[in-house]
Amino acid sequence: MVHDVIRRYQPLIRQVISFAGAGGAAAVGHFSTLAALVELDLAGPVRASACGFLVGGVISYVLNRRFTFNATRSHVGAVPRFIAVAGVAFVLNAFLMDLLVHRLGLFYLLAQVITTGLVLIWTFSAYRIWAFRHAPEG
Repeated sequence: MVHDVIRRYQPLIRQVISFAGAGGAAAVGHFSTLAALVELDLAGPVRASACGFLVGGVISYVLNRRFTFNATRSHVGAVPRFIAVAGVAFVLNAFLMDLLVHRLGLFYLLAQVITTGLVLIWTFSAYRIWAFRHAPEG
């Protein structure tokens, strides 16, 4: 029975694993930028997180388009959709970081871990359903 469920959802399971790998690479870019900017006193946690989000976003687009979703939609069709999804994620990221760091007093790296987990749910769903959905034939 478990074997049948795994077989049935194997493409989705592979996609989630690939998304996690791409997300891990994007998170390294995001967190490295965040920590460098904060620790070098170049930006506060929320602004530094926004900069890190942009770095991670570029990494995410390249890896997810190619490996996770194997998108057939052209860059001209995929980039605006990716930016729309990432734009919502960007606002969620800033809102959650502000809430967790400035309102609840969490350490900025812990706040970013929580924020990343919540934003991940939105991005995977929206990328899969809309942004990297295969282009219609013809």
